[in-house]
Amino acid sequence: MNKKVPLLYKIGKFILGPIFKWYYHPTIIGKENIPESGPILIVGNHKHLYDQCLTIIATKRGIHYMAKKEYFDDSKVAWFFKGTGCISVDRSRKDEKATSLALSVLKDGGAVGLFPEGTRNKTKAFLLPFKFGAVSMAKKTDAYIVPFGITGDYKFRSKNLIVRYGTPFKVDDLEAGNQKLYHEVESLMKKNLEDTI
Repeated sequence: MNKKVPLLYKIGKFILGPIFKWYYHPTIIGKENIPESGPILIVGNHKHLYDQCLTIIATKRGIHYMAKKEYFDDSKVAWFFKGTGCISVDRSRKDEKATSLALSVLKDGGAVGLFPEGTRNKTKAFLLPFKFGAVSMAKKTDAYIVPFGITGDYKFRSKNLIVRYGTPFKVDDLEAGNQKLYHEVESLMKKNLEDTI
């Protein structure tokens, strides 16, 4: 797998991107923090199926999203996830194949998107604990992590849907890096909520 943007990704973004922006009316803050080149991991909280769409419309770069294996097992949607360059992840175990594919994208200077909570947050918790996959891959490839925070509702012409991107950073120590990532995402989410008061 390389950093080349799949044709279906380009077509989908060209056609669906404007429709998504018009329908949900998201506010995108800090997109200039997303580097235009070089290996990056775009990492943040996960609240809705469409969360990845916010980053796709925020940058010209193609992003290889890590998505749960169940999508690839469903013949109705598997073609879309495969065709747009997503990476299948088996969440029931440590998926070395998925990690290897993501690392190859980063080593080739590409962009990988993932949600360190591991699943959509359907609880009352503000933010679920973060898994170490993002910081581990960042350290192994010397990639920048671009944190983001999403708040608000996916409703027609939403008045509070916000995604905010923070300052990219590199990881030296896994424990410290994961704590920094968590607090960065938490802070970005809180700033969003302050803007909607």
